[in-house]
Amino acid sequence: MGLVYLRELNNETKFAIWKIEESVEELLGRLQLDEREKAKLESLSKGKRTLHWLATRVLLRYLLRTEGYIACPSDENGKPFLPDYPYKISLTHSYDYAGVLMSQQGECGIDLEIVKDKVLRIKEKFLKPGELGFIQNNNVEQLYACWCAKEAVYKLQGNKGVSFLDDMTILPFQYRPQGVMTLMLRKEKKTYAFQVYYEKFQNYMLGYVIDQANP
Repeated sequence: MGLVYLRELNNETKFAIWKIEESVEELLGRLQLDEREKAKLESLSKGKRTLHWLATRVLLRYLLRTEGYIACPSDENGKPFLPDYPYKISLTHSYDYAGVLMSQQGECGIDLEIVKDKVLRIKEKFLKPGELGFIQNNNVEQLYACWCAKEAVYKLQGNKGVSFLDDMTILPFQYRPQGVMTLMLRKEKKTYAFQVYYEKFQNYMLGYVIDQANP
């Protein structure tokens, strides 16, 4: 596995992306798994899903600077957490890459997606007409930036209970290869504002968010 991107946003928040080049056996050789994790691994379909799961756990050890065992269970909604460390975390993967975001500032979310034209076919499923109105000439990269932003906030707030289309609204923004957008989340009769960062990474789009203002 090769570290291809490491970014420290501040003293409390950082993320990293790794390119997965090892086999399942090589990744397993760098981990210690408990019985629950071994069962989880057995439940995954072989191939990329197994590699993604293993790679995020190896990457966690890199970011936490330990070769020892790290407990990383998930709650009832599939949101991962670290019971033995003071970090909130979010995990992502796409094709040959795996990513981890960790923060002591608050809940966080990260999403990595390979950029493909197929997003043009589903854009109305996750963007309202008003949001589609500011997309520049059906810009595929801008559409992916919007998807990654909504996915990152979805992960941040707990993997449940909100709709990309109905409950999240992105305010108009001018797309650049790296930038920030404002996303409004409506949940349980309250509205929250998030600043979501996005950037083009090779032929992928990356979106990430840290909850610094909302309770």
